Amino acid sequence: MAISGTSSTSSSSSSSSKGWILHGLAVGTAAAVALGAHAYFYYRYRSAKFRSRVVGIIPARFASSRFEGKPLVEILGKPMIQRTWERAKLATSLDHVVVATDDDKIAECCRGFGADVVMTSVACRNGTERCNEALQKLRKKYDVVVNIQGDEPLIEPEIIDGIVKALRAAPDAVFSTAVTALKPEDAFDPNRVKCVVDNRGYAIYFSRGLIPFNKSGKVTPQFPYLLHLGIQSYDSKFLKIYTELQPTPLQLEEDLEQLKVLENGYKMKVIKVDHECHGVDVPEDIEKIEHYMRERNLD
Repeated sequence: MAISGTSSTSSSSSSSSKGWILHGLAVGTAAAVALGAHAYFYYRYRSAKFRSRVVGIIPARFASSRFEGKPLVEILGKPMIQRTWERAKLATSLDHVVVATDDDKIAECCRGFGADVVMTSVACRNGTERCNEALQKLRKKYDVVVNIQGDEPLIEPEIIDGIVKALRAAPDAVFSTAVTALKPEDAFDPNRVKCVVDNRGYAIYFSRGLIPFNKSGKVTPQFPYLLHLGIQSYDSKFLKIYTELQPTPLQLEEDLEQLKVLENGYKMKVIKVDHECHGVDVPEDIEKIEHYMRERNLD
């Protein structure tokens, strides 16, 4: 029995060691890929045309577990997707704006108000994959892709321009996004994604839970919690890399696609902006948006 036990322990130890070796190789490979990509993007930074051509893509799908048909819902007489497109067209950094969708109703609506539309596959798992597919189908080549959430009908053009500028100024980053101050009433709402940022303006983590979270379990009134706005831009070369990366544990647990970027060792630049009105996640948000617009006489 003693010999059997020793053999079993030795076998278990060997198996465990092999597991760690394989894990180490996988991590090492991912790190090598990330380092290679960083070197490539830094080399491109030295070019005068670094990240010069920019396309804004608005991914839109009809099917949604929380709000089916959301892009077509009317906000003070206009479809939400139209309001988002009109705001995006005001951004001076965008050379072109298109809507990427897998739905004929959305495509027909968008063409009706003058938007260019790219039809994409129903197999796209998220907005980033839809943006990548649309990018491949565009005739012109672009250096930067801005993923403009179709449920942000009041997104400021200045925020779009801001994240493009931030990505151009950070050759070590492949992704940029924006955050604003989190309202206390949104602290524990899982539909409001929170973010923490380091001292150099790079993302540390995103969560549907409140972060940072203190021992009392309560909101600290004076703490500057950050709300992620959802809009994001990518280096177009990285966008193709992103879609080839396997889903990661944190991404799957939080259901946040930007976590796959961080888990694979890539850097994400974050800008802080003043943005009072959030996007539309559930039907109840429509009334809030319309109330906000009426108060400020917004069309």
